[in-house]
Amino acid sequence: MERNVAYVALFAALIAVLGLVPQITLMSGVPITAQSLGVMLCGAVLGARKGALAVLLFLVLVFLGLPLLSGGRGGIGVLAGPTAGFVVGFPVAAFVTGLVVEKWRAPVTWSALAGSILGGIVVLYGFGVVGMAWKLGKTLPEAALLLTPFLAGDLIKAVAAALVTRGLQQVRPWMVLSRA
Repeated sequence: MERNVAYVALFAALIAVLGLVPQITLMSGVPITAQSLGVMLCGAVLGARKGALAVLLFLVLVFLGLPLLSGGRGGIGVLAGPTAGFVVGFPVAAFVTGLVVEKWRAPVTWSALAGSILGGIVVLYGFGVVGMAWKLGKTLPEAALLLTPFLAGDLIKAVAAALVTRGLQQVRPWMVLSRA
């Protein structure tokens, strides 16, 4: 039990640390950040429930005002901008990523890659598109088009999440709770 709590807190901190990587803000107002990699890793390593809990812990801290989102953003006001859909989608993305890794018993590299693509890209983009369309006054197709510059980087993050998960399983198999 204590180990699970420690892992949830550790991965919430990992998402915060990945927010320190300098962001690149595009014309849509949505920044390219490393934090979605943290969301993918939460699900791939911790599994669906614990991964979503780690992201929820991170978001509670953000909503309380800690400047943990990329660019030093925090507070409930983050839900007023074009990134609102992504923020709301973070825990769902981690959950879906973890669910794929838990249920699909392919080698962990492949299940983590598939989970990261499905949860960390498809699901997260779904939330992001809705949020961007709403906040920017765009149609859903127009908002979806604004996400095309993110796709290559997010695919690289999905591969990185898969490789990190595989590496952890090789050296510390007990840490990959999604496969416990």
